[in-house]
Amino acid sequence: MKNNGIIDIDGFSLAYRIEGEGTPVLVVGSEVYYPRLFSQELRKKLKLIFIDHRGFVPSPRALTPEDYSLDRILNDIEIIRKMLQLEDFVILGHSGHAFMALEYAKKYPAYVQKVVLLNTAPTNSQERQQQSFAYFDETASAERKSQFEKDIALLASDIEADPERRFAHMCIRMGAHSFYDYTFDASAMWQDVYTNMPIIDHLWGEAFARLNMAESLPDVGKQVFIGLGAYDYLVAPVSLWNSIDADGTCPHVTKVIFEQSGHNPMMEEADLFDSTLVEWIG
Repeated sequence: MKNNGIIDIDGFSLAYRIEGEGTPVLVVGSEVYYPRLFSQELRKKLKLIFIDHRGFVPSPRALTPEDYSLDRILNDIEIIRKMLQLEDFVILGHSGHAFMALEYAKKYPAYVQKVVLLNTAPTNSQERQQQSFAYFDETASAERKSQFEKDIALLASDIEADPERRFAHMCIRMGAHSFYDYTFDASAMWQDVYTNMPIIDHLWGEAFARLNMAESLPDVGKQVFIGLGAYDYLVAPVSLWNSIDADGTCPHVTKVIFEQSGHNPMMEEADLFDSTLVEWIG
């Protein structure tokens, strides 16, 4: 199998990229975006397999809702798994992709060794999103809030000039919610990342809003790692996950909070993140 290529599924050209050595870790999301987040050192310990899903590639035709249901996305991941001949691997999902990773492990558990969920809330419901904004308003420093106000004021003009990249523009302008260093400019991270907005809108706005990972984790028969950032206001507060510690029903779940990170501890605390994840994977 080549280290990179395109897998055509139902007309969608889904790219993959394989980098590193060691235990295979399937990273769900954008094959352009996610390789930028993980360190070169981590690639010396783990084989990172980055794959697209339909939300990050152009549509081959006019879409129907069936083209981008979560179940269809999970089926794509399974087809890619077969094409790449993965039979004992860790699946990793960051942010909204955590929902995909966990749902895949539930639907197709046979070859999944472990599950890694990074920087996500248990649900993406409107109520939870409002809760995260309220937490920012209550706890963020005055300097962080000021930076956010400056950045978010530019979002409307960004979208007006480039509406097809609305998701990327939003992620960039939410930097004060996203990074321990609230002045960080994430523009380079999103360069050349295609965003298929009808698909992303459905997944983030509807599919992930209907799920609650904290409620489903007790029944997941896999070891699960949950990595969170103390300054990740996008999915704050980390206490949303307290239920998995409280009742003793999730001894298979390891939760780690990176104290000097926002939404991307793999970048913000790379050394600590790498050593923690490698040790947990074993």
